Amino acid sequence: MSGLGVRDQGAAIQTDPSSRLLADGQHTLAAPFERSGIGLHAGVLAQVRVLPAPVGHGRSFVRVDLPESPPIPACIDRVRQTLLSTELAQGEASVRTVEHLLAALSGMGVDNARIEIDGPEVPLLDGSALKWVEAIAQAGIVPQPAPRSSFTLNEPIWVRSAHDDAFVAALPAPELRFTYGIDFEVAAIGNQWHSWSPASEPFSTAIAPARTFGLAHQVEHLQQQGLIKGGSLENALVCGTDGWINPPLRFSNEPARHKLLDLVGDLSLLGLFPLAHIIAYKASHHLHTQLTQLLAQAFMSV
Repeated sequence: MSGLGVRDQGAAIQTDPSSRLLADGQHTLAAPFERSGIGLHAGVLAQVRVLPAPVGHGRSFVRVDLPESPPIPACIDRVRQTLLSTELAQGEASVRTVEHLLAALSGMGVDNARIEIDGPEVPLLDGSALKWVEAIAQAGIVPQPAPRSSFTLNEPIWVRSAHDDAFVAALPAPELRFTYGIDFEVAAIGNQWHSWSPASEPFSTAIAPARTFGLAHQVEHLQQQGLIKGGSLENALVCGTDGWINPPLRFSNEPARHKLLDLVGDLSLLGLFPLAHIIAYKASHHLHTQLTQLLAQAFMSV
């Protein structure tokens, strides 16, 4: 599918006007929706039902397959591990690979939602957030009679890797912006950057269609570690030494846009987007969530 085709498709379903993500008031879904599919790492089929939630509820997962259906708030203090995806936990209950669905909800401006799931991992669907965005658009989004929390960043906050030059930072800025850079030795990916401002371009067309990606020579090793059991050429881009195994790409810099998608999902665990420019380079879910924790501390101290 070409980049133009995805943009046309996103525009046709009238997804998210920028004003909704940047609005002062809270929003929830107008109606529930359901989707099902295979999880990337566990390879287990799960069904997800996303429902409206009241003011101040936030976004939360509910493991309806477990005794007493334990809830797991989508908050930064519920992060349990970040190996190739973000996992949340509350007591013995957990849910993995939450970042794409959370990015879709937050990118579309949905503050409050109850996410019922009957398995340990959110379905990967096509590897992007587009299917989630389409489902949210079909369900509809309604305003709620309460203000949305806000946070203006006044001082830079950053975290860097102890092993290489990877980092993620939040800088004071006049508007919300995300910028992401990646650098791979594989020529087909190479060095890529993408910068996105919700005020200028909707999440639904700029970021949501970008799919997860991986390197062909790493697939066997990751599967031996019990990871990416549900990965396939249908839900992930795979790059080999001679180029992409399953083209075409939806954007020329689709990998950089997908990493930005992951960043949006991880940062949404803060519960709000700060007025800041978030810049990441060669970062990971671990660095994303570390920055989110620092932002949460800064927000609580205001």
